[in-house]
Amino acid sequence: MNYTGAEIIIQLLERQGIQQIAGIPGGANLPMYDALSQSGRIRHILARHEQGAGFIAQGQARVTGKPAVFFATSGPGATNAISAMADAKLDSIPIVCITGQVPQALIGTDAFQEIDTYSLSVPITKHSYMAKSPRELLEIVPDAFRVAQSGRPGPVWIDVPKDVQMERIEIDGWPAIGKADTIPAVDPHLIERAAAMINEARRPVVYVGGGAIHSNAAEKVRAFAERIKAPTAMTLMGLGTIPSQHPLSLGMLGMHAAPYTNRALEECDTLIALGARFDDRATGKVAQFCPNAKIVHIDIDAAELNKIKNAHVGIVADLGTALDTLTPQTKVRSADAWNERVAYLKRTFPHERARLQEPTSAYGIIEYVARMLEGESYITTDVGQHQMRVAQSFPFEKPRQWLTSGGLGTMGFGLPAAIGAALERPDATVVCFSGDGSLLMNIQELITAVEENANVKIVLCNNNSLGLVHQQQDLFYGKRIFASNYSRAADFKTIAAGFQMDAIDLGESLDPVLALADALRTRGPTLINVPIDVTQKVFPMVPPGGANCEMIER
Repeated sequence: MNYTGAEIIIQLLERQGIQQIAGIPGGANLPMYDALSQSGRIRHILARHEQGAGFIAQGQARVTGKPAVFFATSGPGATNAISAMADAKLDSIPIVCITGQVPQALIGTDAFQEIDTYSLSVPITKHSYMAKSPRELLEIVPDAFRVAQSGRPGPVWIDVPKDVQMERIEIDGWPAIGKADTIPAVDPHLIERAAAMINEARRPVVYVGGGAIHSNAAEKVRAFAERIKAPTAMTLMGLGTIPSQHPLSLGMLGMHAAPYTNRALEECDTLIALGARFDDRATGKVAQFCPNAKIVHIDIDAAELNKIKNAHVGIVADLGTALDTLTPQTKVRSADAWNERVAYLKRTFPHERARLQEPTSAYGIIEYVARMLEGESYITTDVGQHQMRVAQSFPFEKPRQWLTSGGLGTMGFGLPAAIGAALERPDATVVCFSGDGSLLMNIQELITAVEENANVKIVLCNNNSLGLVHQQQDLFYGKRIFASNYSRAADFKTIAAGFQMDAIDLGESLDPVLALADALRTRGPTLINVPIDVTQKVFPMVPPGGANCEMIER
């Protein structure tokens, strides 16, 4: 059969099982779009910005655990995609970006919309390719999917010059689809050492990161923690690994943890790090993080072992595979003095959330949304105070329920990621908690949500400021509030109406609880504006550069 390079790309994507692709067409990728228009198996979602398309793909990948794809054109299309790809790199999200490029004969001539996409993409991806012929695509596309989902997942970029998209070649057969590499065996001697250390522990704590979710090992982590009766703390990316109401759950650790969580970590004698990378927002000042603990560290990425904190036993392995071997070698423990001590810390140093009964308070809106949601639900956030409050407070019950930008902390993530989640889980309710500063970063995707009739509820925690910047200026910069307060307040209800989206303002409602319930219950996209007092801070908080034990509690 005779195919163009663009047709080869679409055929290979169909074979990979891709059913939905977000993107924006342009001159350099029009052959791909023309081929996509003839596909009967792949839907296209027209984003309004390439960063939005990338975050839509992230939303898809985060809820399914499978690679998702987005398209962009050359030049500004590619540069607009960079933030979404860098974000995916730090959070280990398997997405594939396919960009058009100027014809090969024009590369290096400063042609219209030419940029060195390959060089720009190398530092922010797991791997990058530039196709120089349509036949190369037969190897590149399946390999991109293999790389994206093997080991530690991550983003992959494929740049395809326009002449490669248009050239025709004869194809006798199709390559095998790209699959994750075989999981390597675990070193049994290291497992034995880890088990011995855990069995000797008197005050163990399990420290869980996003790797537990990426490896689909949440149930095994829970069974392990229950077997050894170890209190379990989760990173921002690890939330949902075990239910928030589980008796062993310590919730999130680190910069905005509950006071009892960081205190328990300070007292532990053995830290079992599972799929976590000792990020600075989790550890605080590294030298004072778990100062008296021996460390067992299991991670799929060898580069993470001993990078931040030296492990007494470091194991490079798929987490689920490692726990299959480790768990049976650990002793079954009963609740003991350590569990009683942690229970005492929870009672004595609770996370106090002010004004919970007020639906327009910073914590109250999260509490009401959590109570009102029925059936399957997913939560996305943008970045800032609202993000930390949701991480502290929302009762996450399962992995992949929580979608947030952790490593890069990208404002503008929440809305398009929510659209992607809703595309993959159309029967669920997807709630995007955002701030006014964050929502403005990708507000154009409101119309994308409307076009797709995505069941997305945008809960806009609106304090007319860059709230977390405002908070740090107030606390650590002599109360010099500069460039973090908006001099004009945007009318988000009117803006939503301009995008043909339903909107309510709880500040104007005679019965905000009823209005919120109706908005959450009614299918389709809705913006819910919630006026928040800018003086409501997110506590506790570890000062920048401080140790977790130095956290400000109020």
